[in-house]
Amino acid sequence: MSEIVLRVGRRGEIYTRREIRERVGIRPGGLIKAKVEGRRLIIETIPSIEDMLSQTVVELSPSEAEKLSEEA
Repeated sequence: MSEIVLRVGRRGEIYTRREIRERVGIRPGGLIKAKVEGRRLIIETIPSIEDMLSQTVVELSPSEAEKLSEEA
């Protein structure tokens, strides 16, 4: 899915398809940012704090974990 035609409502609303919203993480009540570059409109999702925390993965060796624990 690289290019899809979307419909624009009478008041300028842009109607997206479910598959697009799911793919990029647009949820009801969520936030997005819009950027205009020439005649292009670029819409990006702003991840919630919960989304950011769920994606944060840190791999530590036991010695690295011990060192961080001692420093704390």
